[in-house]
Amino acid sequence: MKEIKGIAFFDLDGTLLDGHSKITKEIANSMQELYRNHVIPVIATGRTNLEITSILNQTGIKSSVTMNGQVVTYEGERIFSDTFSKDACLKLHQKTQELGQELAFYNPNNIYLSGYSDAAKKCYSYINSGLPPLDPTFYEHQDVNMMLIIGEDQDEQYHQALPDFTYFRNGPFAIDVIKKGNSKGTGVKQFLKNSGLEGVPTYAFGDGPNDLDLFHACDYKIAMGNAVEHLKDIATFVTKKNTDGGIIHGLKHYQLLD
Repeated sequence: MKEIKGIAFFDLDGTLLDGHSKITKEIANSMQELYRNHVIPVIATGRTNLEITSILNQTGIKSSVTMNGQVVTYEGERIFSDTFSKDACLKLHQKTQELGQELAFYNPNNIYLSGYSDAAKKCYSYINSGLPPLDPTFYEHQDVNMMLIIGEDQDEQYHQALPDFTYFRNGPFAIDVIKKGNSKGTGVKQFLKNSGLEGVPTYAFGDGPNDLDLFHACDYKIAMGNAVEHLKDIATFVTKKNTDGGIIHGLKHYQLLD
């Protein structure tokens, strides 16, 4: 790519993906057109790298901010990674066990669960994914970038008992847990700094609470028509719903697509 005219960061569920959590042919084609227009598309998601492999292959996107900013990849090369200490993992694991819940451990190549439960089945079925394998001591021998509390409630108990984490409830059945102070927004900053692209105009597309920091980190903030209200309140543009061509509409509004 010659002169880079912009960088577009896309959340996945409720944003780049359709109502069935799939990539449409129209979206895949638009990502390739962005490259031709000298705009770099970047996935910005709470998911891990392993979970977006199919999306990368379908769209041709080569850059990502994953696990809510914990890991950053630029054109296929990992340029940032932040991990938990073993002690931090142990503390959260002990708390989930105390509350009768399970914990999942994430890094770019692996997902492991502390134990199976009905809540775990609901959690992974909700995101159209199979249950990960079991390894309750995964953090003792592998790096962990993000953890996932499997549970429908008790959020406040975690916030009070373990305030040195950042929590994002990503749906009815789970809470993303990352290092304190990190977010999609800090991931964007690491992306720009470590890729040498600081100063290039940035565009954020999102719909959920964990996109708030993403919006604050980007120049132009495009809220989907189906976005939560406080995201729309700070948006520079509110596009159509993700199921109604919102991505294409937003990109054309900023003349990133012809």
